[in-house]
Amino acid sequence: MQSFEFVNPQFFWLLLLLPVLLLWYLWKRKQQTASLSISSIKGFRTGNNWLAKLKPILFLLRLLALAAIVVALARPRNVDESTRIKTTSGIDIVMAIDVSASMLARDLKPNRLEALKKVAGRFINARPNDRIGLVEYAGESFTKTPLTSDKSIALSSLKSIRYNTIIEGGTAIGMGLATAVNRLKESKAQSKVIILLTDGVNNTGFIDPKIASELAVEFGIKVYTIGLGTNGMAVTPMGVLPNGKFQYGNQPVTIDEDLLKQIAATTEGKYFRATSNTRLGEIYEEINKLEKTEIEEFKFKSYDEQFRPLVLLALALLGLELLLRYTVFRSFI
Repeated sequence: MQSFEFVNPQFFWLLLLLPVLLLWYLWKRKQQTASLSISSIKGFRTGNNWLAKLKPILFLLRLLALAAIVVALARPRNVDESTRIKTTSGIDIVMAIDVSASMLARDLKPNRLEALKKVAGRFINARPNDRIGLVEYAGESFTKTPLTSDKSIALSSLKSIRYNTIIEGGTAIGMGLATAVNRLKESKAQSKVIILLTDGVNNTGFIDPKIASELAVEFGIKVYTIGLGTNGMAVTPMGVLPNGKFQYGNQPVTIDEDLLKQIAATTEGKYFRATSNTRLGEIYEEINKLEKTEIEEFKFKSYDEQFRPLVLLALALLGLELLLRYTVFRSFI
């Protein structure tokens, strides 16, 4: 990146002397040439003396030379700046996402899963220096994307997440958490984080969530838990119609908040409750602020000094003034 600057801009105050010198010259101008008073000039031939009219150009050359010297003293220069950024302590983050059928509930717009994907995408874009991984879980869990610093891969995988019947039904919070821990246990990052999101209760799986949270503590992993869903009732899939589409109906929202709070407290994380699209976005923004990546920035600057041409211009103007003074005009100011 290139820029232009003056190292000593305080010298520009000297430019205020130029109008003063100009006024002084105008005041003293009539005293610079000898004068003769006579009663009448009828006996003399008159004509235009163009040298006398051009004589002020000598003073103008001097003023221009002084202005060039002042600007040179201000030391103009071009600055070419390049920046290199080094991540001094990166963060590895795994997002464990519940993909059970209840995530299709429409209390968030257009549904819980799509609202989450939109907010999580913004979160990933806001972490350019960290590695991100994705884990899906319902009745069982698997790694969607291992830890990667390639944000295009993480975003593409996030976009492809959808409810499917391949994964066993239910909500295995313990298995989802354990899979996320497994992705982070060998990480060398100074900070390891899991964002665990669910909209239900742990009702299946062979790994107890409390054991999974203890594993997270053993490997130095912090877990932020998010309970997703409005308070009260929500329009949720209740069955499958003959055409293969879901039949929706009002169902009570049931989230094991005590369990999520316990997991967060055990791992020194934090529990959040998202009851709307707006609140969900605010939660991810808060997590983004809580987990800061330390960045070390190196700046390299190359300077191209521009005062030399101004000094040469001032010398040329003064030389021209002296030349004209002692040749064409043959007088002093």
